[in-house]
Amino acid sequence: MRAGRGSLAGPLAIVEELSNTQVISALNEAAEAEGLFVGQPLRDAHAICATLLTRKRNIPAETAFLMALGRWAGKFSPWVAPQVPDEINLDMTGCSHLFDGEAALLTQIDADCADMGITVRMGLADTLGAAWALARYAGQAAGLPVDRSGDAIDQEARATRARAARISVRPAAPGQGAPSGKAGRRHWTRGGAAPQAVELSQQPERIAPVGQAHRVLAPLPVAALRLEASAVAQLGRLGLRQIGDLLDQPRASLARRFGRGLVLRLDQAMGSTPEPVSPAGVPDSFAVRLTLPEPIGLVEDLQAGIDRMLPRLCALLEERGKGARLLRLEAHRVDQAAQIVTVGLARPSRDPDRIRPLLAMKLEQIDAGFGIEMLRLEAMQAEPIHARTQAGHLEATAAARTRQAGGQTVALEDLIGRIGARVGLEAITRRHPVETHIPEKTAKVLAAAWSEPAQDWPAAPHARPLLLWRPELVMAPDVPQVPERFRWRGRDWELATAEGPERIAPEWWLEDPNWRSGVRDYWVVVTTCGARLWVFFAHGAALSRGWFCQGSFA
Repeated sequence: MRAGRGSLAGPLAIVEELSNTQVISALNEAAEAEGLFVGQPLRDAHAICATLLTRKRNIPAETAFLMALGRWAGKFSPWVAPQVPDEINLDMTGCSHLFDGEAALLTQIDADCADMGITVRMGLADTLGAAWALARYAGQAAGLPVDRSGDAIDQEARATRARAARISVRPAAPGQGAPSGKAGRRHWTRGGAAPQAVELSQQPERIAPVGQAHRVLAPLPVAALRLEASAVAQLGRLGLRQIGDLLDQPRASLARRFGRGLVLRLDQAMGSTPEPVSPAGVPDSFAVRLTLPEPIGLVEDLQAGIDRMLPRLCALLEERGKGARLLRLEAHRVDQAAQIVTVGLARPSRDPDRIRPLLAMKLEQIDAGFGIEMLRLEAMQAEPIHARTQAGHLEATAAARTRQAGGQTVALEDLIGRIGARVGLEAITRRHPVETHIPEKTAKVLAAAWSEPAQDWPAAPHARPLLLWRPELVMAPDVPQVPERFRWRGRDWELATAEGPERIAPEWWLEDPNWRSGVRDYWVVVTTCGARLWVFFAHGAALSRGWFCQGSFA
Protein backbone atom coordinates (compact mmCIF):
# COMPACT_ATOMS: atom_id res chain seq x y z
CA MET A 1 0.00 0.00 0.00
CA ARG A 2 1.08 3.61 -0.52
CA ALA A 3 0.98 6.50 1.84
CA GLY A 4 -1.38 9.32 0.96
CA ARG A 5 -0.32 12.23 -1.16
CA GLY A 6 0.80 15.17 0.96
CA SER A 7 3.14 18.08 1.11
CA LEU A 8 6.23 15.83 1.11
CA ALA A 9 7.14 15.28 -2.54
CA GLY A 10 10.18 13.10 -1.81
CA PRO A 11 10.30 9.41 -0.93
CA LEU A 12 8.33 8.76 2.26
CA ALA A 13 7.77 5.47 4.10
CA ILE A 14 5.86 4.40 7.18
CA VAL A 15 7.90 2.07 9.38
CA GLU A 16 6.82 -0.51 11.95
CA GLU A 17 8.79 -2.98 14.08
CA LEU A 18 8.34 -6.69 13.41
CA SER A 19 10.45 -9.29 15.21
CA ASN A 20 12.92 -6.64 16.40
CA THR A 21 13.37 -5.44 12.81
CA GLN A 22 12.09 -2.18 11.34
CA VAL A 23 10.24 -2.81 8.06
CA ILE A 24 8.23 -0.66 5.67
CA SER A 25 4.47 -0.92 6.13
CA ALA A 26 3.44 1.82 3.64
CA LEU A 27 5.10 4.17 1.17
CA ASN A 28 4.28 6.88 -1.34
CA GLU A 29 4.67 6.93 -5.12
CA ALA A 30 8.08 8.56 -4.99
CA ALA A 31 9.39 5.79 -2.74
CA GLU A 32 7.89 3.15 -5.02
CA ALA A 33 9.65 4.76 -7.98
CA GLU A 34 12.96 4.25 -6.15
CA GLY A 35 12.34 0.48 -6.06
CA LEU A 36 11.16 0.19 -2.46
CA PHE A 37 8.33 -2.11 -1.46
CA VAL A 38 6.16 -2.98 1.53
CA GLY A 39 7.80 -5.46 3.90
CA GLN A 40 11.35 -4.38 3.00
CA PRO A 41 13.73 -3.95 5.95
CA LEU A 42 14.48 -0.32 6.65
CA ARG A 43 18.26 -0.79 6.46
CA ASP A 44 17.92 -2.17 2.90
CA ALA A 45 15.63 0.69 1.95
CA HIS A 46 18.14 3.29 3.14
CA ALA A 47 20.86 1.53 1.18
CA ILE A 48 18.77 1.90 -1.99
CA CYS A 49 17.41 5.39 -1.32
CA ALA A 50 19.55 7.63 0.89
CA THR A 51 16.97 10.47 0.82
CA LEU A 52 14.14 8.32 2.23
CA LEU A 53 12.09 9.99 4.95
CA THR A 54 10.44 7.72 7.53
CA ARG A 55 7.64 8.02 10.05
CA LYS A 56 6.66 5.54 12.75
CA ARG A 57 3.41 3.69 12.26
CA ASN A 58 0.52 4.78 14.47
CA ILE A 59 -1.96 1.89 14.45
CA PRO A 60 -4.66 3.57 16.60
CA ALA A 61 -4.62 6.62 14.33
CA GLU A 62 -4.83 4.44 11.22
CA THR A 63 -7.80 2.52 12.61
CA ALA A 64 -9.59 5.70 13.64
CA PHE A 65 -8.99 7.22 10.20
CA LEU A 66 -10.31 4.11 8.44
CA MET A 67 -13.48 4.18 10.57
CA ALA A 68 -13.94 7.88 9.76
CA LEU A 69 -13.43 7.14 6.07
CA GLY A 70 -16.06 4.40 6.35
CA ARG A 71 -18.56 6.93 7.69
CA TRP A 72 -17.72 9.21 4.75
CA ALA A 73 -18.31 6.30 2.33
CA GLY A 74 -21.88 6.11 3.61
CA LYS A 75 -22.75 8.88 1.11
CA PHE A 76 -22.42 6.30 -1.69
CA SER A 77 -24.12 3.27 -0.09
CA PRO A 78 -25.83 2.43 3.22
CA TRP A 79 -23.98 -0.90 3.35
CA VAL A 80 -20.41 -0.03 4.32
CA ALA A 81 -18.01 -2.39 6.12
CA PRO A 82 -14.49 -1.09 6.87
CA GLN A 83 -11.92 -3.86 7.21
CA VAL A 84 -8.72 -3.14 9.14
CA PRO A 85 -6.08 -2.27 8.08
CA ASP A 86 -6.77 -0.80 4.62
CA GLU A 87 -10.07 -1.93 3.11
CA ILE A 88 -13.59 -0.55 2.81
CA ASN A 89 -16.30 -2.78 1.34
CA LEU A 90 -19.50 -1.31 -0.11
CA ASP A 91 -22.60 -3.03 -1.43
CA MET A 92 -23.67 -0.85 -4.37
CA THR A 93 -26.92 -2.69 -5.15
CA GLY A 94 -29.42 -0.12 -6.40
CA CYS A 95 -27.09 2.82 -5.77
CA SER A 96 -25.06 3.28 -8.96
CA HIS A 97 -27.92 4.87 -10.93
CA LEU A 98 -27.93 7.75 -8.42
CA PHE A 99 -24.46 8.69 -9.68
CA ASP A 100 -25.06 8.24 -13.45
CA GLY A 101 -23.68 4.73 -13.60
CA GLU A 102 -20.90 2.64 -12.13
CA ALA A 103 -18.07 4.28 -14.03
CA ALA A 104 -19.17 7.75 -12.96
CA LEU A 105 -19.54 6.52 -9.39
CA LEU A 106 -15.95 5.27 -9.21
CA THR A 107 -14.74 8.45 -10.88
CA GLN A 108 -16.42 10.54 -8.20
CA ILE A 109 -14.97 8.38 -5.41
CA ASP A 110 -11.52 8.69 -6.94
CA ALA A 111 -11.86 12.47 -7.25
CA ASP A 112 -13.08 12.86 -3.66
CA CYS A 113 -10.19 10.76 -2.35
CA ALA A 114 -7.72 12.78 -4.40
CA ASP A 115 -9.05 15.96 -2.80
CA MET A 116 -8.40 14.40 0.61
CA GLY A 117 -4.88 13.38 -0.38
CA ILE A 118 -5.62 9.66 -0.44
CA THR A 119 -4.38 7.20 -3.06
CA VAL A 120 -7.10 4.63 -3.59
CA ARG A 121 -7.63 1.53 -5.72
CA MET A 122 -11.11 0.27 -6.41
CA GLY A 123 -12.83 -2.71 -7.95
CA LEU A 124 -16.50 -3.29 -8.71
CA ALA A 125 -18.00 -6.68 -9.49
CA ASP A 126 -20.93 -8.98 -8.76
CA THR A 127 -19.17 -10.56 -5.77
CA LEU A 128 -16.99 -9.33 -2.97
CA GLY A 129 -14.19 -11.73 -3.92
CA ALA A 130 -14.13 -10.50 -7.52
CA ALA A 131 -14.14 -6.85 -6.40
CA TRP A 132 -11.25 -7.59 -4.03
CA ALA A 133 -9.28 -9.18 -6.87
CA LEU A 134 -9.85 -6.24 -9.22
CA ALA A 135 -8.94 -3.67 -6.57
CA ARG A 136 -5.57 -5.30 -5.87
CA TYR A 137 -4.58 -7.23 -9.00
CA ALA A 138 -6.35 -5.67 -12.00
CA GLY A 139 -3.93 -5.47 -14.90
CA GLN A 140 -1.20 -7.51 -13.23
CA ALA A 141 0.17 -10.40 -15.24
CA ALA A 142 0.43 -13.79 -13.57
CA GLY A 143 4.03 -14.84 -13.07
CA LEU A 144 6.05 -17.15 -10.91
CA PRO A 145 5.66 -16.64 -7.15
CA VAL A 146 8.34 -14.56 -5.52
CA ASP A 147 9.19 -17.26 -2.99
CA ARG A 148 9.53 -20.07 -5.49
CA SER A 149 11.99 -22.82 -4.66
CA GLY A 150 14.95 -23.85 -6.74
CA ASP A 151 13.13 -26.76 -8.35
CA ALA A 152 10.39 -24.51 -9.79
CA ILE A 153 9.96 -24.74 -13.55
CA ASP A 154 10.41 -21.35 -15.16
CA GLN A 155 7.83 -22.03 -17.85
CA GLU A 156 4.11 -22.64 -18.05
CA ALA A 157 2.52 -25.98 -18.70
CA ARG A 158 1.28 -26.69 -22.22
CA ALA A 159 -2.37 -26.40 -21.22
CA THR A 160 -1.66 -23.13 -19.48
CA ARG A 161 -0.04 -21.63 -22.58
CA ALA A 162 -2.97 -22.67 -24.72
CA ARG A 163 -5.35 -21.06 -22.29
CA ALA A 164 -3.33 -17.86 -22.00
CA ALA A 165 -3.23 -17.41 -25.76
CA ARG A 166 -6.98 -16.83 -25.88
CA ILE A 167 -7.08 -14.21 -23.12
CA SER A 168 -5.96 -10.63 -23.56
CA VAL A 169 -4.07 -9.30 -20.54
CA ARG A 170 -4.72 -5.68 -19.63
CA PRO A 171 -1.89 -3.17 -19.25
CA ALA A 172 -0.30 -2.97 -15.83
CA ALA A 173 -2.29 -0.85 -13.41
CA PRO A 174 -0.78 1.63 -10.97
CA GLY A 175 0.66 0.38 -7.69
CA GLN A 176 -1.47 -0.77 -4.82
CA GLY A 177 -3.21 1.95 -2.86
CA ALA A 178 -4.30 2.53 0.72
CA PRO A 179 -7.00 2.18 1.67
CA SER A 180 -8.32 -0.23 -0.93
CA GLY A 181 -11.98 0.39 -1.71
CA LYS A 182 -14.05 -2.48 -3.08
CA ALA A 183 -17.58 -1.99 -4.32
CA GLY A 184 -19.84 -4.88 -5.23
CA ARG A 185 -23.36 -5.44 -6.52
CA ARG A 186 -25.55 -8.42 -5.81
CA HIS A 187 -26.30 -10.58 -8.81
CA TRP A 188 -28.80 -13.29 -7.92
CA THR A 189 -30.66 -13.30 -11.24
CA ARG A 190 -32.31 -16.66 -11.87
CA GLY A 191 -33.96 -17.62 -15.08
CA GLY A 192 -34.52 -15.38 -18.07
CA ALA A 193 -32.06 -14.49 -20.76
CA ALA A 194 -28.35 -14.60 -20.01
CA PRO A 195 -26.56 -11.24 -19.72
CA GLN A 196 -25.28 -9.91 -22.99
CA ALA A 197 -21.57 -10.26 -23.48
CA VAL A 198 -19.74 -6.95 -23.28
CA GLU A 199 -16.35 -6.36 -24.75
CA LEU A 200 -13.99 -5.93 -21.80
CA SER A 201 -11.85 -3.43 -23.63
CA GLN A 202 -14.82 -1.01 -23.62
CA GLN A 203 -15.05 -1.01 -19.82
CA PRO A 204 -12.64 0.38 -17.23
CA GLU A 205 -10.40 -2.41 -16.04
CA ARG A 206 -11.55 -1.99 -12.44
CA ILE A 207 -15.20 -2.76 -13.31
CA ALA A 208 -16.43 -6.26 -14.13
CA PRO A 209 -19.59 -6.15 -16.29
CA VAL A 210 -22.66 -7.92 -14.98
CA GLY A 211 -22.25 -11.68 -15.35
CA GLN A 212 -18.70 -11.37 -16.72
CA ALA A 213 -16.73 -12.16 -13.54
CA HIS A 214 -15.41 -15.37 -15.10
CA ARG A 215 -13.88 -13.58 -18.08
CA VAL A 216 -12.50 -10.68 -16.06
CA LEU A 217 -10.88 -12.80 -13.34
CA ALA A 218 -9.46 -15.50 -15.62
CA PRO A 219 -6.21 -13.64 -16.53
CA LEU A 220 -5.52 -12.48 -12.98
CA PRO A 221 -2.92 -14.26 -10.79
CA VAL A 222 -4.15 -16.88 -8.34
CA ALA A 223 -3.12 -14.62 -5.45
CA ALA A 224 -6.20 -12.54 -6.31
CA LEU A 225 -8.32 -15.29 -4.72
CA ARG A 226 -7.13 -14.29 -1.21
CA LEU A 227 -5.07 -17.45 -0.81
CA GLU A 228 -2.19 -18.12 1.55
CA ALA A 229 1.29 -17.44 0.22
CA SER A 230 2.22 -21.12 0.55
CA ALA A 231 -0.77 -22.16 -1.57
CA VAL A 232 0.08 -19.56 -4.22
CA ALA A 233 3.68 -20.82 -4.37
CA GLN A 234 2.57 -24.44 -4.68
CA LEU A 235 0.12 -23.63 -7.45
CA GLY A 236 2.80 -21.67 -9.30
CA ARG A 237 5.21 -24.59 -9.22
CA LEU A 238 2.52 -26.71 -10.89
CA GLY A 239 1.99 -24.16 -13.65
CA LEU A 240 -1.37 -22.94 -12.27
CA ARG A 241 -0.69 -19.22 -12.12
CA GLN A 242 -3.92 -17.69 -13.38
CA ILE A 243 -7.43 -17.99 -12.02
CA GLY A 244 -8.55 -19.30 -15.39
CA ASP A 245 -6.19 -22.25 -14.98
CA LEU A 246 -7.99 -23.25 -11.79
CA LEU A 247 -11.45 -22.90 -13.33
CA ASP A 248 -10.59 -25.58 -15.87
CA GLN A 249 -9.47 -28.11 -13.25
CA PRO A 250 -11.74 -30.73 -11.60
CA ARG A 251 -13.03 -29.37 -8.32
CA ALA A 252 -12.62 -32.66 -6.48
CA SER A 253 -8.93 -32.82 -7.38
CA LEU A 254 -8.35 -29.23 -6.26
CA ALA A 255 -10.07 -29.82 -2.93
CA ARG A 256 -8.19 -33.06 -2.34
CA ARG A 257 -4.77 -31.59 -3.05
CA PHE A 258 -5.05 -27.98 -1.84
CA GLY A 259 -7.89 -28.19 0.68
CA ARG A 260 -11.44 -26.91 0.65
CA GLY A 261 -10.25 -23.35 1.24
CA LEU A 262 -9.18 -22.98 -2.38
CA VAL A 263 -12.52 -24.22 -3.70
CA LEU A 264 -14.35 -21.91 -1.28
CA ARG A 265 -12.43 -18.87 -2.51
CA LEU A 266 -13.23 -19.81 -6.11
CA ASP A 267 -16.92 -20.15 -5.30
CA GLN A 268 -16.96 -16.83 -3.48
CA ALA A 269 -15.30 -15.04 -6.38
CA MET A 270 -17.65 -16.56 -8.95
CA GLY A 271 -20.78 -16.11 -6.85
CA SER A 272 -21.58 -19.79 -6.21
CA THR A 273 -21.13 -19.20 -2.45
CA PRO A 274 -22.73 -15.98 -1.14
CA GLU A 275 -20.46 -13.52 0.63
CA PRO A 276 -22.63 -10.50 1.42
CA VAL A 277 -21.32 -7.25 2.84
CA SER A 278 -22.47 -7.22 6.45
CA PRO A 279 -21.78 -3.89 8.09
CA ALA A 280 -21.49 -4.14 11.84
CA GLY A 281 -23.73 -2.04 14.00
CA VAL A 282 -22.38 1.04 15.66
CA PRO A 283 -20.84 -0.21 18.93
CA ASP A 284 -21.01 1.64 22.20
CA SER A 285 -17.94 3.82 22.52
CA PHE A 286 -16.61 4.67 25.95
CA ALA A 287 -13.57 6.86 25.49
CA VAL A 288 -12.28 10.21 26.72
CA ARG A 289 -9.20 12.18 25.76
CA LEU A 290 -7.14 14.99 27.17
CA THR A 291 -5.20 17.36 24.91
CA LEU A 292 -2.28 18.94 26.75
CA PRO A 293 -1.11 22.52 26.15
CA GLU A 294 2.52 21.47 26.68
CA PRO A 295 4.19 18.07 26.28
CA ILE A 296 4.60 16.09 29.50
CA GLY A 297 6.89 13.24 30.46
CA LEU A 298 6.73 12.70 34.22
CA VAL A 299 4.77 9.86 35.83
CA GLU A 300 3.12 12.37 38.16
CA ASP A 301 1.82 14.33 35.17
CA LEU A 302 0.42 11.16 33.61
CA GLN A 303 -1.29 10.32 36.89
CA ALA A 304 -2.81 13.81 37.04
CA GLY A 305 -4.14 13.37 33.50
CA ILE A 306 -5.72 10.04 34.44
CA ASP A 307 -7.34 11.63 37.48
CA ARG A 308 -9.06 14.10 35.16
CA MET A 309 -10.16 11.57 32.53
CA LEU A 310 -11.22 8.63 34.69
CA PRO A 311 -14.27 10.26 36.37
CA ARG A 312 -15.61 11.28 32.97
CA LEU A 313 -15.18 7.76 31.59
CA CYS A 314 -16.91 6.24 34.61
CA ALA A 315 -19.78 8.71 34.17
CA LEU A 316 -20.23 7.54 30.56
CA LEU A 317 -20.29 3.93 31.72
CA GLU A 318 -22.83 4.71 34.42
CA GLU A 319 -25.17 6.35 31.92
CA ARG A 320 -25.32 3.10 29.93
CA GLY A 321 -25.44 0.83 32.99
CA LYS A 322 -22.11 -0.81 32.23
CA GLY A 323 -18.73 -1.32 33.85
CA ALA A 324 -15.28 -1.53 32.30
CA ARG A 325 -13.63 -4.93 32.08
CA LEU A 326 -10.65 -4.00 29.89
CA LEU A 327 -9.20 -0.50 29.54
CA ARG A 328 -6.60 0.92 27.19
CA LEU A 329 -4.52 4.03 27.83
CA GLU A 330 -2.97 5.68 24.77
CA ALA A 331 -0.17 8.22 25.15
CA HIS A 332 0.37 10.10 21.87
CA ARG A 333 3.82 11.63 21.63
CA VAL A 334 5.01 14.70 19.76
CA ASP A 335 6.82 12.49 17.20
CA GLN A 336 3.43 11.03 16.12
CA ALA A 337 4.13 7.70 17.85
CA ALA A 338 1.73 6.17 20.37
CA GLN A 339 2.46 4.26 23.57
CA ILE A 340 -0.32 1.87 24.59
CA VAL A 341 -0.94 0.01 27.86
CA THR A 342 -3.94 -2.12 28.80
CA VAL A 343 -5.32 -3.22 32.16
CA GLY A 344 -7.98 -5.79 33.00
CA LEU A 345 -10.32 -6.05 35.96
CA ALA A 346 -11.45 -9.19 37.72
CA ARG A 347 -15.02 -7.80 37.74
CA PRO A 348 -16.58 -5.04 35.64
CA SER A 349 -16.44 -1.77 37.51
CA ARG A 350 -17.07 1.94 37.05
CA ASP A 351 -15.55 2.99 40.36
CA PRO A 352 -12.58 5.33 39.75
CA ASP A 353 -10.97 4.35 43.06
CA ARG A 354 -10.75 0.72 41.95
CA ILE A 355 -9.49 1.45 38.44
CA ARG A 356 -6.92 4.15 39.24
CA PRO A 357 -4.40 1.87 41.07
CA LEU A 358 -4.35 -0.56 38.15
CA LEU A 359 -3.54 2.18 35.66
CA ALA A 360 -0.88 3.60 37.98
CA MET A 361 0.95 0.26 37.92
CA LYS A 362 1.30 0.47 34.13
CA LEU A 363 2.56 4.04 33.82
CA GLU A 364 6.20 2.99 34.14
CA GLN A 365 5.90 1.07 30.87
CA ILE A 366 5.18 4.26 28.90
CA ASP A 367 8.16 5.78 27.08
CA ALA A 368 7.46 9.52 26.89
CA GLY A 369 10.21 10.16 24.33
CA PHE A 370 10.32 13.90 23.56
CA GLY A 371 7.01 14.44 25.34
CA ILE A 372 3.36 13.38 25.35
CA GLU A 373 0.85 15.83 23.93
CA MET A 374 -2.41 13.86 24.15
CA LEU A 375 -3.87 11.14 26.40
CA ARG A 376 -6.78 8.90 25.50
CA LEU A 377 -8.53 6.43 27.82
CA GLU A 378 -10.93 3.89 26.35
CA ALA A 379 -12.96 1.00 27.77
CA MET A 380 -12.25 -1.76 25.27
CA GLN A 381 -14.64 -4.21 26.92
CA ALA A 382 -17.70 -3.18 28.89
CA GLU A 383 -20.22 -5.45 30.59
CA PRO A 384 -23.61 -4.64 32.10
CA ILE A 385 -23.82 -3.98 35.82
CA HIS A 386 -27.32 -4.74 37.03
CA ALA A 387 -29.01 -2.14 39.19
CA ARG A 388 -30.08 -3.07 42.72
CA THR A 389 -33.75 -3.69 43.47
CA GLN A 390 -35.73 -2.43 46.47
CA ALA A 391 -35.84 -4.83 49.45
CA GLY A 392 -37.88 -5.16 52.64
CA HIS A 393 -36.66 -5.45 56.24
CA LEU A 394 -35.77 -9.14 56.00
CA GLU A 395 -33.95 -8.69 52.70
CA ALA A 396 -32.18 -5.59 54.02
CA THR A 397 -30.96 -7.49 57.10
CA ALA A 398 -29.69 -10.34 54.96
CA ALA A 399 -28.02 -7.84 52.60
CA ALA A 400 -26.28 -6.13 55.54
CA ARG A 401 -24.87 -9.44 56.72
CA THR A 402 -23.76 -10.22 53.18
CA ARG A 403 -22.00 -6.85 52.92
CA GLN A 404 -20.16 -7.52 56.17
CA ALA A 405 -18.83 -10.76 54.74
CA GLY A 406 -18.56 -9.33 51.24
CA GLY A 407 -15.89 -6.83 52.09
CA GLN A 408 -13.41 -9.65 51.76
CA THR A 409 -14.86 -10.50 48.34
CA VAL A 410 -14.31 -6.95 47.05
CA ALA A 411 -10.80 -6.94 48.47
CA LEU A 412 -10.10 -10.28 46.81
CA GLU A 413 -11.32 -8.98 43.44
CA ASP A 414 -9.09 -5.90 43.76
CA LEU A 415 -6.16 -8.15 44.67
CA ILE A 416 -6.81 -10.32 41.61
CA GLY A 417 -6.88 -7.19 39.45
CA ARG A 418 -3.58 -5.88 40.84
CA ILE A 419 -1.81 -9.19 40.48
CA GLY A 420 -3.33 -9.66 37.03
CA ALA A 421 -1.88 -6.33 35.94
CA ARG A 422 1.56 -7.83 36.61
CA VAL A 423 1.31 -11.47 35.54
CA GLY A 424 -1.91 -11.51 33.50
CA LEU A 425 -5.43 -12.38 34.59
CA GLU A 426 -5.23 -15.80 32.90
CA ALA A 427 -2.44 -16.85 35.28
CA ILE A 428 -4.71 -16.53 38.36
CA THR A 429 -6.98 -19.56 38.70
CA ARG A 430 -9.34 -21.21 41.14
CA ARG A 431 -10.76 -24.73 41.44
CA HIS A 432 -14.40 -25.66 40.93
CA PRO A 433 -16.17 -28.94 41.71
CA VAL A 434 -17.06 -31.48 39.02
CA GLU A 435 -19.75 -34.15 39.29
CA THR A 436 -17.70 -37.32 38.94
CA HIS A 437 -16.62 -40.28 41.07
CA ILE A 438 -13.11 -40.40 39.59
CA PRO A 439 -10.80 -38.98 42.31
CA GLU A 440 -8.46 -37.00 40.04
CA LYS A 441 -11.37 -35.43 38.11
CA THR A 442 -13.38 -34.03 41.02
CA ALA A 443 -12.14 -30.47 40.37
CA LYS A 444 -11.47 -28.28 37.34
CA VAL A 445 -9.32 -25.17 37.03
CA LEU A 446 -10.95 -21.89 35.90
CA ALA A 447 -9.62 -18.36 35.56
CA ALA A 448 -10.40 -16.47 38.74
CA ALA A 449 -11.28 -13.26 36.89
CA TRP A 450 -14.05 -14.95 34.87
CA SER A 451 -15.53 -17.27 37.49
CA GLU A 452 -17.26 -17.05 40.84
CA PRO A 453 -15.88 -18.65 44.02
CA ALA A 454 -16.92 -22.28 44.29
CA GLN A 455 -19.84 -23.03 46.59
CA ASP A 456 -21.27 -26.26 48.04
CA TRP A 457 -18.52 -28.71 47.27
CA PRO A 458 -20.06 -32.20 47.18
CA ALA A 459 -19.06 -34.43 50.06
CA ALA A 460 -16.95 -37.45 49.13
CA PRO A 461 -18.34 -40.84 50.14
CA HIS A 462 -15.02 -41.62 51.81
CA ALA A 463 -11.98 -39.69 52.98
CA ARG A 464 -9.82 -38.23 50.24
CA PRO A 465 -6.06 -37.54 50.56
CA LEU A 466 -4.65 -34.05 50.90
CA LEU A 467 -1.99 -34.73 48.27
CA LEU A 468 -2.89 -36.51 45.04
CA TRP A 469 -0.50 -37.61 42.29
CA ARG A 470 -0.37 -40.01 39.38
CA PRO A 471 -0.42 -43.67 40.46
CA GLU A 472 3.04 -44.97 41.40
CA LEU A 473 3.93 -48.65 41.36
CA VAL A 474 4.14 -50.45 44.72
CA MET A 475 6.22 -53.61 44.97
CA ALA A 476 3.94 -56.10 46.73
CA PRO A 477 2.40 -59.53 46.11
CA ASP A 478 -0.07 -59.55 43.22
CA VAL A 479 -3.10 -60.40 45.36
CA PRO A 480 -6.05 -58.15 46.40
CA GLN A 481 -5.22 -58.55 50.10
CA VAL A 482 -3.40 -55.62 51.78
CA PRO A 483 0.28 -56.60 52.10
CA GLU A 484 1.98 -56.62 55.48
CA ARG A 485 5.15 -55.26 53.92
CA PHE A 486 5.70 -53.45 50.61
CA ARG A 487 8.32 -51.38 48.82
CA TRP A 488 7.53 -47.90 47.45
CA ARG A 489 9.80 -45.03 46.34
CA GLY A 490 12.89 -47.06 47.13
CA ARG A 491 11.90 -47.71 50.75
CA ASP A 492 10.49 -50.64 52.67
CA TRP A 493 7.21 -49.97 54.50
CA GLU A 494 5.46 -52.03 57.17
CA LEU A 495 1.71 -52.02 57.62
CA ALA A 496 0.19 -50.86 60.92
CA THR A 497 -3.54 -50.53 60.09
CA ALA A 498 -5.63 -50.51 56.93
CA GLU A 499 -9.16 -49.24 56.22
CA GLY A 500 -11.16 -50.23 53.15
CA PRO A 501 -11.71 -51.22 50.50
CA GLU A 502 -13.54 -48.57 48.43
CA ARG A 503 -14.21 -49.90 44.96
CA ILE A 504 -14.16 -47.37 42.07
CA ALA A 505 -14.87 -48.37 38.50
CA PRO A 506 -13.72 -46.41 35.42
CA GLU A 507 -16.10 -44.32 33.32
CA TRP A 508 -16.95 -46.86 30.65
CA TRP A 509 -18.43 -44.16 28.36
CA LEU A 510 -15.06 -42.34 28.19
CA GLU A 511 -11.72 -43.56 26.90
CA ASP A 512 -9.25 -42.63 29.65
CA PRO A 513 -5.71 -44.09 29.24
CA ASN A 514 -5.08 -43.69 32.98
CA TRP A 515 -7.92 -46.10 33.80
CA ARG A 516 -7.07 -48.96 31.50
CA SER A 517 -6.12 -50.95 34.61
CA GLY A 518 -9.82 -51.59 35.25
CA VAL A 519 -11.64 -51.62 38.58
CA ARG A 520 -9.67 -50.37 41.60
CA ASP A 521 -9.98 -51.18 45.31
CA TYR A 522 -8.73 -48.21 47.38
CA TRP A 523 -7.33 -48.59 50.92
CA VAL A 524 -6.29 -46.07 53.56
CA VAL A 525 -3.01 -47.53 54.83
CA VAL A 526 -1.19 -46.37 57.99
CA THR A 527 2.42 -47.54 58.26
CA THR A 528 4.44 -48.15 61.40
CA CYS A 529 6.37 -44.89 60.85
CA GLY A 530 3.10 -42.87 60.87
CA ALA A 531 2.67 -42.26 57.14
CA ARG A 532 -0.96 -42.38 55.98
CA LEU A 533 -1.12 -43.40 52.33
CA TRP A 534 -3.87 -43.94 49.78
CA VAL A 535 -3.15 -47.12 47.86
CA PHE A 536 -5.23 -49.24 45.53
CA PHE A 537 -5.20 -52.65 43.92
CA ALA A 538 -5.91 -52.63 40.15
CA HIS A 539 -7.70 -55.79 39.08
CA GLY A 540 -6.38 -55.43 35.53
CA ALA A 541 -8.13 -54.85 32.21
CA ALA A 542 -6.08 -53.55 29.27
CA LEU A 543 -3.07 -53.25 31.61
CA SER A 544 -1.60 -55.69 34.13
CA ARG A 545 -2.91 -55.81 37.70
CA GLY A 546 -1.03 -54.82 40.83
CA TRP A 547 -0.67 -52.36 43.74
CA PHE A 548 -0.24 -48.60 43.31
CA CYS A 549 0.01 -45.54 45.57
CA GLN A 550 -1.88 -42.39 44.50
CA GLY A 551 -1.94 -40.00 47.49
CA SER A 552 -1.08 -39.07 51.04
CA PHE A 553 -3.26 -37.74 53.87
CA ALA A 554 -0.50 -35.65 55.49
